[in-house]
Amino acid sequence: MPATRRIALAAAVALCAGLTLVGGAITIGLRMADWREPESEEDFEQVVLRAERLAREGVAAEPEETEFLDLDPYDDDDFEELVRDALDDLPDLLRNLVENHNVAVVISDGGRRRGAYGLYHGDGATRDDVPDRIVIYRDTLRRDFGHDPDLLRHQVTVTVRHELAHHIGFDELGVRDLGL
Repeated sequence: MPATRRIALAAAVALCAGLTLVGGAITIGLRMADWREPESEEDFEQVVLRAERLAREGVAAEPEETEFLDLDPYDDDDFEELVRDALDDLPDLLRNLVENHNVAVVISDGGRRRGAYGLYHGDGATRDDVPDRIVIYRDTLRRDFGHDPDLLRHQVTVTVRHELAHHIGFDELGVRDLGL
């Protein structure tokens, strides 16, 4: 076989392998993100403005918004249940990744200090030199989304998936591209 044919064949094989890997990463990302049409910029801006106002005022929710039917986001046990539900709702592939890689998921009230809803500590799914840990910040999630149980549940799920995406290897820009 001539050298140019071997080079062309090797290039075609490499291209196919690369496209397969990229397609797999995109599929995993979309499943992990539970992709839907993005919310409008106006809706997102309203959430941001409300969160900033509540943070400035040092309150967690509007007084009239604290009545809930089946979930009290200010009860620690209910909040832990939200995090457990978010983990249980992961696709099997991702749930196995958390369980098989011994990724600890902890709840903390240090979110205001860090200005975050969650944080990933570790060296990723491909290495095991540093213990992997996902921190879910209860205080900031309650502050910004505690007025609406469904919105809080959704944001806890998004936050868990966002931090898990970091464990898989996505940087912040990559996670945002996933819609998380």
